[in-house]
Amino acid sequence: MFKASSDNPFQGPHQKTGTVTAGDSPEDAKAAMVMVHGRGASAESILTLANDLGDTSGFHFAAPRASQSTWYPYSFLEPTVRNEPGLSSGLQAIFDIIENLESSGLPKEKIILLGFSQGACLASEFVARHPARYGGLVALSGGLIGNSVDADNYSGTLDGTPYFVGCSDIDPHIPVERVHESAAVFDKLKADVTKKIYPGMGHTVNADEIEEVNKIIDRVLSAP
Repeated sequence: MFKASSDNPFQGPHQKTGTVTAGDSPEDAKAAMVMVHGRGASAESILTLANDLGDTSGFHFAAPRASQSTWYPYSFLEPTVRNEPGLSSGLQAIFDIIENLESSGLPKEKIILLGFSQGACLASEFVARHPARYGGLVALSGGLIGNSVDADNYSGTLDGTPYFVGCSDIDPHIPVERVHESAAVFDKLKADVTKKIYPGMGHTVNADEIEEVNKIIDRVLSAP
């Protein structure tokens, strides 16, 4: 299973697309949020979600940009090999952002990863493959990637990292069974799991999910 690194960084379609940022500079920020957009969307569009959050003063926001607005070409339920090289390229893009934030003085404990739809899948897969104590993981309508989920493929500990996943029970893109399977893996990795399934909701983000994000933000800002 591919793991991004700085020793031999993966080179693919998303390594030249850049990152859009907002908020405080990493050097001045108290915390950071890496925001990963969905298929057909943009880095700029996912950053607008920050406007719906509570008090994020002192935050640095970073949103990687997918080549042609797509992290990988096929459904996240396809075998991972079919979604290469986009999948590994996207994982490397997230790794590089986090590494840069750490070099600016922000430890992983102060970094929240948030994604919607395809971006939620990519962010979830990144954290599961690179376990550590992060500030939080927010998967808005997304789950782990692959034609099946094998918990034995993931090892290590998230050491209590807050993990929130929210999804509709009838989402046309994200089967609710995959949400349950993903949450079970994160529980095995010792994340602090909060899972909410919303009956009849569309493929969107609701107010209750925003409140859950704000809870994670508050935890990160209040931690020493």
